[in-house]
Amino acid sequence: MQKQTILAVDLGGTKVLLGEIDHTGHVLTREKVASDVSSQAAATQLLLNQIDHYMKHHDTSHIQAIALDVVGRVNSATGVWEEIDPADPHPIALSQQVQDRFHLPCFIGNDVMVGTIAENLLGIGTVTKNFIYLAIGTGIAGRIVLNGQLVNGPDYDAGEFGHMVVDQTSTVQCVCGRYGCVEPLASGLGMSDRTHALYPQYMGKTQLQITPGQRIGTETLFAAYDAGDPLAKQVVDQALLGLANLIMNLTRALNPEAIRLGGGVTTGGWLVAHLQPLLKPLTMRFVREGVKNTALEPNSVALQGCGLYGFERLEGSEQHG
Repeated sequence: MQKQTILAVDLGGTKVLLGEIDHTGHVLTREKVASDVSSQAAATQLLLNQIDHYMKHHDTSHIQAIALDVVGRVNSATGVWEEIDPADPHPIALSQQVQDRFHLPCFIGNDVMVGTIAENLLGIGTVTKNFIYLAIGTGIAGRIVLNGQLVNGPDYDAGEFGHMVVDQTSTVQCVCGRYGCVEPLASGLGMSDRTHALYPQYMGKTQLQITPGQRIGTETLFAAYDAGDPLAKQVVDQALLGLANLIMNLTRALNPEAIRLGGGVTTGGWLVAHLQPLLKPLTMRFVREGVKNTALEPNSVALQGCGLYGFERLEGSEQHG
């Protein structure tokens, strides 16, 4: 019997991953291309082109549906990609466009949402049904799982943890308009921007090679931090304190039994190891499964979650059909 699959498409800030996923979350095929999130229209065209390319070059007879995850706010119920930038929304009926073109059911969700689905079904969710998934990459966002249920909110805007203020004295303004949010202080892009902004104060003191307009990778910053570089220490210490405060605030508000970290900034374990001393034991005493990196493969977690989400939606629609 031929194995049924979902064609999962994961749109990230730098890459698009496509692959067929089976019921167990296994990635059976995998393709990667550079992404374009300069606008929702450009990203939509890229997604359509890549799905079309995949369909033309593979046996697609076992694909039951297409599932996509994208950055920004998504109304999963209506299949509308509402926005990347809250200040400049351009709603696109993405599910309908894909269904009309490829004649398969299509379901869409937010990228962090599907990562949390993977964590719930394949990761820490097999141990506890009360946890927080926190993705730290170009930006910062997450999702809450309470009693096994993922919380999206009525407007699909829950989990925007990057816009929680962690430093009320900060002069760093976030894209949301507030000052002292954790995202511009502790995300990958945020740490790079802070390094550029503070560089003039450290000229002649730092060993970091700063090129205007070029993003500084966190692996470079972490290595410089370990070498005692004063600029790296200023930026990374502020990021670590901000993330620790975010995690402790979420812990006090939600009483999770576990917190799992994902996203590119967490790769290799440097970040989570340096966070531990800043997490106050009295605050964290009920987080019995700890604050750890996800045990799932970081480069596949969203793709797996996207496919599993597709199966969930497909099976739900069949039951109500």
